[in-house]
Amino acid sequence: MTKLLVAALVATCALNAAQAQPNAPANATIPAPADDVLFRDLGGQAGIDRIVRDFVPRLAADARLGEFFKRANQDHLEQMLGELFCRLSGGGCTYTGLSMKLAHQDIEVGKGDFNALVEVLQSAMEAQGVPFATQNRLLARLAPLHRDIVNVH
Repeated sequence: MTKLLVAALVATCALNAAQAQPNAPANATIPAPADDVLFRDLGGQAGIDRIVRDFVPRLAADARLGEFFKRANQDHLEQMLGELFCRLSGGGCTYTGLSMKLAHQDIEVGKGDFNALVEVLQSAMEAQGVPFATQNRLLARLAPLHRDIVNVH
């Protein structure tokens, strides 16, 4: 089982706990872009929802990542990922989950774990007909989160 799987499981539990704790840190590290071009190119909220609904089951089915994602609250994970993708793409959404650093601070996540998740996301976007250039633009917006998630070097 990869470290990212542990991270996802613990982060999902932490996100659930944060909803019950109004003072928990939320989206301080999730910047909103100046425009909504990427959001529109992803198909708006409906397009993001399709990507996320495809992505989460793929995580659960992935041989490298599946064990922990199978146990995660998948509805909540879809909600948090949808909010995150919407916010990063300029859709005007509010991300209500924990910061990436806080969600992953006590979990050993390596670069390979992060890269496996990116591969699964690329597969989900491809299956949903997201053009390659648009995929890369979303991945470029997600890339800075790497420094807050990967903590094993």
